[in-house]
Amino acid sequence: MTTNSRANGRQEHKAAKLTNGTILAARPQLIRAMNAETVLNQIRMFGPLTRPELARESGLSKPTISLALETLERQGLIHICGLRSGSSGPRASLYEIHPEAGFVLGLDVGRHYLRGALADLSGTVRARGERQVDDSSSAVRVSELTLLAKALTREATVSWSDVTQTVVGSPGVYDAQRDVLLMARGLPGWQRAGLISDIRKALGTSTMVENDINLAALAEQEFGHGKGINTFAFVSVGTGVGLGLIIDHQIHRGYHGAAGEIGFLPIFDDRAYDATDARRRGSLEASASGPAVVRAARRSGMGGALSARAIFAAAKGGDERAISVIEHEADSVARAIATVIVVVDPQLVVLGGGIGRAPGFADSVAAKLRQLVPVMPEMLVSKLGENAVVEGCLAAGSRRAWQSVVERIQPS
Repeated sequence: MTTNSRANGRQEHKAAKLTNGTILAARPQLIRAMNAETVLNQIRMFGPLTRPELARESGLSKPTISLALETLERQGLIHICGLRSGSSGPRASLYEIHPEAGFVLGLDVGRHYLRGALADLSGTVRARGERQVDDSSSAVRVSELTLLAKALTREATVSWSDVTQTVVGSPGVYDAQRDVLLMARGLPGWQRAGLISDIRKALGTSTMVENDINLAALAEQEFGHGKGINTFAFVSVGTGVGLGLIIDHQIHRGYHGAAGEIGFLPIFDDRAYDATDARRRGSLEASASGPAVVRAARRSGMGGALSARAIFAAAKGGDERAISVIEHEADSVARAIATVIVVVDPQLVVLGGGIGRAPGFADSVAAKLRQLVPVMPEMLVSKLGENAVVEGCLAAGSRRAWQSVVERIQPS
């Protein structure tokens, strides 16, 4: 462990700072709680650890460590997970975060599918599942979301009351002042007043709602190509078009929370464009999303039961009309990404979504992009697949759940 990583735990807490800057002697109970929090954070970051290791790395005395461990173990936040042999002396007990100290539920609301997973505080996924939905009312979608959530807790044998944090990934922008979703016109009734309240009534008051593409970018940062990257863009092209932007390791939401709504960029292709769709979803999304690709294919003369997947398959088979549709799609996506590059200059662009992950599509986009921008970031295809949003929900929920766990520490 580095000196910097141990800095916060080097000194035992002797005082509490009030908001006005005045320093007053802290009560012994508060000191004990703060010491317990320090020990808990050490175990979370570097564990499993023994008592001697905790004393050495935190800077706290051995009696203080013992008292903190006793408090944390009694409250079910840590447990002994094994023994470690030293160079001399008896083996020492190893302490780790108790996996069942908290549970996180992640739910992804899509146009055709609801996906979810439930994980414990160690990050182990206990259950995964999905439900197919149609373009029904928002009330039906909330009901289906609740059924999925209950099924996940049953599969994981976790009590509903034991879920510490629930995160719902949804299209659109959450307006906290009005407690509504904006720019979520792709889902019927998903912008109505009272929807968020209904979701919380169904899933619990600890439920938070976050933009789905921001969550996919967070998942890419935690588990994918964006790990360790300072600034990168996650571009999803599928049933919709969206951008998740990580700047200086943080999700960039913008003043109104609408950063990344690139579906509204004034970029369009006449072969796919639909004015009514553009008014609802934006010009780019009306030209470059999955439905737009199908529309362009039909206008080019392709028939039958068309889908974006079928059109890509036809292009791979040599169908000239399909190849032309895909080329125009790649051009629209490249122009959108070009606007991001010249403004943000990301180190990396990750393509996700059903179209973004299609074989060969990223290469086509990159080839067109090189002709448009003065600097070229690395471009990769996401490996997280259709579970990217759910993984982002679990990552965001784990951070919130950890805050709740720390707040539960009670001085002995």
